[in-house]
Amino acid sequence: MQDQSTPTTRDAERRDAVFIERFELGDGDFKVAVKDVADIAGHATRLGSAAFDHASPALENADIIERLLGGGASIVGKTNMHELAYGVTGLNARYGTPINPAFPDLIPGGSSSGSAVAVAGGLCDAAIGTDTGGSIRVPAACCGVLGLKPTFGRVSRRGLTPKASSLDCVGPFARDAVALDHIMSLIAPDWSGIATTAAPRLTWLRSQASPAIANAAKSWANQLDPEMRAVEVASLEMAHQAGLIIIAHETYQSFGHLIGTGQVDPDVAARLKRAEAITADQIENAERVRTLFSRDLNRVLESCDALALPTLAEFPPLVADAGDLQAMVNITSLCRPFNLSGHPAISIPLPPINGKPVSLQLVAAKGKDEHLVALAKRAETLLKTDSNSREH
Repeated sequence: MQDQSTPTTRDAERRDAVFIERFELGDGDFKVAVKDVADIAGHATRLGSAAFDHASPALENADIIERLLGGGASIVGKTNMHELAYGVTGLNARYGTPINPAFPDLIPGGSSSGSAVAVAGGLCDAAIGTDTGGSIRVPAACCGVLGLKPTFGRVSRRGLTPKASSLDCVGPFARDAVALDHIMSLIAPDWSGIATTAAPRLTWLRSQASPAIANAAKSWANQLDPEMRAVEVASLEMAHQAGLIIIAHETYQSFGHLIGTGQVDPDVAARLKRAEAITADQIENAERVRTLFSRDLNRVLESCDALALPTLAEFPPLVADAGDLQAMVNITSLCRPFNLSGHPAISIPLPPINGKPVSLQLVAAKGKDEHLVALAKRAETLLKTDSNSREH
């Protein structure tokens, strides 16, 4: 019989793969793990890639690191990620793949895999990720934790790699809304705290998702707002496709020089190579879709507090089935549009279905991030009440 005090090999591998580098910085009680895209003075920024194995240590802290330390948090290390933050599964050949604590046979989700797993596994109180096409919300949904993509520009990106992006947002993971609120108060200078609101007005955004997932998410959204109406935004799928074009183009601008070096995973290198062929006409059309979709969302959000839809269009795949990363892109189809438009969005974990994770995504008007955290807190109360009633 195995000694229960001795961790299994699998658990040991999980702990090792969660962090690219472990250290203690700061002496606060609120423990934060940080995705390894943010500069921390004295530590190299490696982006989960062998291409940066010999990167020099950063000379100064990113803005978010300064704010975390200045706010009394302590940093417990730099977390693993999908290489170059360019992938949705969280698999990483160079540093290993963090094991999803709640659903160990399923992908942890990417690209902020290590941050989501660190929170889900209780290795920190909250974690920092980045979200360019779902890279906070996807792993949050896969691992069963809260994940917030703030309004574009709400949290400083100074000191992050890549340096420029029209899609990328810095945001947090946490196990509950109180911790999410606290870390946002540290990294967003204008954060006003969990907003107190009357009964929320939600609008269900019709989308292409697995019926089981859509029904579960809609049922819980209805509990938040029993009078929830439904709408269709015709430009939703167009926004997903436009977001793919723009992220590919901007990632190529940052990392295209790594093609042919042999230092990048073959799948990532192949996608960088395909991005090289993106034309100016494709970019121009994607920007037109950005304008159209943003206008459509703004119009719908004028008459409600938030849009509701699933976080993921389908259940996360098994790690064993996730080798074709290009085939995994559809998992972001309900997340990526809101990177294109810049609206804040939150992923709220719901009770699993047949041992697989399900999450509700809420999207608010720009600058209304606090309302999303307030709605997450309301949802937590409902979920706890439901759980208690089932137990009794």
